[in-house]
Amino acid sequence: MPIRVLPSELVDQIAAGEVIERPASVVKELAENALDAGARHIEVDVERGGTGLIRVRDDGAGIPASELPQAIARHATSKIATLEDLEAIGTLGFRGEALPSIGSVSHLRITSRAAGAGEPAEITVDGAAVGAVRPAAHPPGTSVEVRDLFFNVPARRRFVRSEATELTHIVRLVERLALSRFDVGFRLRHGARVLLETPAVSGAGGEVARLDAVLGKDFAAGAVPIRHAAGPVMLSGWVGLPTRSRAQPDQQFWFVNGRAVRDRLLMNAVRLSYRDVLYHGRHAAYVLYLTLDPSLVDVNAHPAKLEVRFRDSRQIHDFVFRAVERALSATRPNLAAAPAAVSRGGTGAPPLSPVYSAEASAPLAFADSAPDPWALAALVRDEPVPLPAGEQPLGAALAQLHGVYILAQNREGLVLVDMHAGHERVLYEQMKAERAVGPPAIQRLLTPLVIELKAHELAALLERRGDFERAGFELDALGPTRLAVRAVPALLDARDVGELMTAWVRDLVADADSHHLEAAADRFLGTLACRSAIHAHRRLTIPEMNALLRQMEATERANQCNHGRPTWTRLSLQQLDQLFLRGR
Repeated sequence: MPIRVLPSELVDQIAAGEVIERPASVVKELAENALDAGARHIEVDVERGGTGLIRVRDDGAGIPASELPQAIARHATSKIATLEDLEAIGTLGFRGEALPSIGSVSHLRITSRAAGAGEPAEITVDGAAVGAVRPAAHPPGTSVEVRDLFFNVPARRRFVRSEATELTHIVRLVERLALSRFDVGFRLRHGARVLLETPAVSGAGGEVARLDAVLGKDFAAGAVPIRHAAGPVMLSGWVGLPTRSRAQPDQQFWFVNGRAVRDRLLMNAVRLSYRDVLYHGRHAAYVLYLTLDPSLVDVNAHPAKLEVRFRDSRQIHDFVFRAVERALSATRPNLAAAPAAVSRGGTGAPPLSPVYSAEASAPLAFADSAPDPWALAALVRDEPVPLPAGEQPLGAALAQLHGVYILAQNREGLVLVDMHAGHERVLYEQMKAERAVGPPAIQRLLTPLVIELKAHELAALLERRGDFERAGFELDALGPTRLAVRAVPALLDARDVGELMTAWVRDLVADADSHHLEAAADRFLGTLACRSAIHAHRRLTIPEMNALLRQMEATERANQCNHGRPTWTRLSLQQLDQLFLRGR
């Protein structure tokens, strides 16, 4: 077949294959055009999941009648004019492909009235056949009507899913748009049914109302606001608490300069921020906005404009990682509904030792029953247990439950603390802080501890020798399968070293998949903290329990252990009254 220039109709349909994947793609392109035109209210009407009708109306600047033919011409746009414009794009659209691509695979009608212009006008495109410009009736703004999508491309029509599936994609697309611009009102209707209506809002209260309308009331109630800037880059939005994680990543939204994106670099930065506060297999929820100089990001990476490239990707990755990690560090016990930092003032409580004797780990025995049933009366005193003074969210310790939980009371009710999980987090954060300022205290072993490993396990372990040395270990290889441990961290019981090394070897493969320099070292410290923390059936005195509670209150991320499990929970007096039907 000889080389030839393709007909313009075929060129438009090829372009449509890249830009118009499904009905939701049409809604995206038309709504973004409306936002670029300065619209403050956008209405989207669809029928039959968008294959029958898609109509997008806006109150933006409009299109003059004389420019309507150019609006549906290929590579015609009002948003860029020079190469310099392309290198610093500040609009959502710029390629000039959407309208001609849509018109080539549908019956397209554009009706518009430019602000301050004369009479409104309309133009039609039927499968790439362009009609004449005609007078029409229309208020200021633009309406774009798309009917019978893919009517002339049967192969593409067969790839369209069921009406319910396509409608779901459209709803999610409009939800993303509603989250991208709080100052714009959106309404989505399917036939006569309103699926989403979000008036324009401003201020913190209005933004929370928009979040509630789009994501449900649970999201804002379980999220931490974030706002951090460095030079020309700013990150803002909301990150969900680890305790409000989800089974699916269905509430993860990224916006770069107002554009909804699915960027692996940004998603990975957030994932690493949650790495030691999120339970395995769960997904964080967040709505995040990255604002930066347009010249620092390339949005011309894909026809659908869902992918971006950063000029300095590593710097952006670390900026996002640090900002989100800093926001999550405030997830510690707090009296208020939303987590926030509490005072780090001294409590005068004695320190809780991380090393315990074997005798202390014996199971707790149940108390013997009193032989005299009336003997209990002599033990009852009309003296209430004093409540803790000041801001102490975890309250005053009362007792241990089955050697696993600490029972405490605060001014609001009953507090239950998982003592191992809480102590694990305290130790982990202490170890990270010590690593940041210098080498930890170590204890040298009189006789080296020799551990038998497989040859590949020993090789992999020695590759991470630097992580071990920074944590207080001294290691040597005595042969291809024998490891000698000559020193261990002072916090660690030497009898746990063999089990710790075995657990660490199992984690090496997972560590190798990490792309962040600190991930492997932090995972090691997390394992060390888990092995060093108090375990079940360790009998604690009341002062020891209170010491742990005070340490948790002063420790970052203390609402979760290193594996993401909750460390404490609370039952209010009102909840307790409901359990026992008091007041009824």
